[in-house]
Amino acid sequence: MSGAAKVLVTGGVRSGKSRHAESLLADAPSVTYVAAGPAYDDADWAARIAVHRARRPVTWSTAETRDVAGVLGAADGPVLVDCLGTWLTGVIDDAGLWEAAAGEIETHVLGHLDALLAAVTGTGLPVVLVTNEVGLGVVPAHRSARLFRDLLGTINQRVAAVCDEVHLVIAGRVLKL
Repeated sequence: MSGAAKVLVTGGVRSGKSRHAESLLADAPSVTYVAAGPAYDDADWAARIAVHRARRPVTWSTAETRDVAGVLGAADGPVLVDCLGTWLTGVIDDAGLWEAAAGEIETHVLGHLDALLAAVTGTGLPVVLVTNEVGLGVVPAHRSARLFRDLLGTINQRVAAVCDEVHLVIAGRVLKL
């Protein structure tokens, strides 16, 4: 990846999108990898982070935080953000809003998204953002699932609009959109 490119990598769960995102920055001497999801004691989350950390170069650092904008503002090299779906869940969890009115949740999330987009566009560094493509998946028919799908779809569209490239990964195959 050259210069200060911004790339959104999207695909289904276990599609190979994180591995592809990592490959985009493989030549960078150091990268800040942002695990943008649950920053609490969860055995499954810890195991997933450990798998990702084990396959990355030792010169990469890991930040487990939902404050992606803060990491981007402080970074001095390329940043890989994985994943916007877990970031969204965390933003809603942190505010305790799952049972709130949909409009209240959307307003809260979009405020955080505005800050994230400002950080992405404001940095002169390469940034790779990973997300789940909600348009390809089956979504349960309950309120939280529909809300999550709709918000992540909005997030994906707005992030794609500020990126130089969007890559779709399906079954390990990459399509540059």
